[in-house]
Amino acid sequence: MEMKAKLLKRVSLDRLMDLKIDYAFKQLFGTEKNKAITVVFLNAVLQRTGHESIKNISFHNNENAGEYRDDKQSRLDILAVTNNEEQINIEIQFTNKYDMIKRSIYYWSGVYRMPLKKKMGYKQLHPVIAINIMNFNLFPQTTKFHTSYHLYEDKDFFRLTDVMEFHFLEMPKLIYDWKMQRLDPWNDLLARWMLLLGIVDHRKGKVYEEIFHELEEIAMKDDTLKNAIQGWDVLSATREELLAYEARLKFVMDEEAAKVEAELREKEALQEGKEKGLKEGIKEGREIGREIGRKIGREEGREEGRTQERNALIVRMLEQGLALEQIANIAGTSVEEVKNLRNELA
Repeated sequence: MEMKAKLLKRVSLDRLMDLKIDYAFKQLFGTEKNKAITVVFLNAVLQRTGHESIKNISFHNNENAGEYRDDKQSRLDILAVTNNEEQINIEIQFTNKYDMIKRSIYYWSGVYRMPLKKKMGYKQLHPVIAINIMNFNLFPQTTKFHTSYHLYEDKDFFRLTDVMEFHFLEMPKLIYDWKMQRLDPWNDLLARWMLLLGIVDHRKGKVYEEIFHELEEIAMKDDTLKNAIQGWDVLSATREELLAYEARLKFVMDEEAAKVEAELREKEALQEGKEKGLKEGIKEGREIGREIGRKIGREEGREEGRTQERNALIVRMLEQGLALEQIANIAGTSVEEVKNLRNELA
């Protein structure tokens, strides 16, 4: 690909990391050295300006909000605390796990109650804002790529509390709006920053050069955006970061493929059960189909498939010389399990 970009000094446009992969997103937006970028991004999402805007943030460890062991250590979301003691949990999902709303509420509750200790009062708990960036569509009720939610009274619509706030940003709707020329990144900060995340699409094997070149031009007048693009360039050119990113990308893509395969197996099993049920009775056929679908599709397709793919991923990362803690974090397992697998290979 011919490269005319001025801001990319180390890699070509087609070699940039996909920022919708949680590892890449966190390395750019979830580090202390880049927190000025994150502050601008958060203000854009929350639509805050003037005295209401976030001035500063600090990053906290968010492992305690894990959903289950298989997911806990592989979650690479960001927990930031603002200068006004608001806690902001940012999660980016590359694949649809079909329970995004409940997941977000579950993680919100964990972050909200986490600071509560003995002899503390509930008044000492601070607001928690959940920001969910999704590489898929979630709400068929609207064409807006950004929706926000609070708790309101049913009839008079006054807000119950300010401690709960949810934001959902759907990338496919954003890209569609861009294609329809409905976005103005020159004057809309949120569109500007979300389009940055949409430039590279590794799922479709596509790079939106037009978006990049427009943002590149905007960056000549926006120092924060310029710093973000240059930081993205450095990140994509750093060998250790690239190896970790590629391992994480493969894990995410393999997990998605395993899920699709499991769904296909489940459909095939259900179909088999239905066909058999036509002979033995519709009711009996449905029960057999469901039972076969659950056993074959879910147990074999998901559990066994995930275990095999994770072990293969660990082996590849061990061969690449990554640190044990880094391998465990990317593969979503424990350091002890990585050590055991390494010993089996010795």
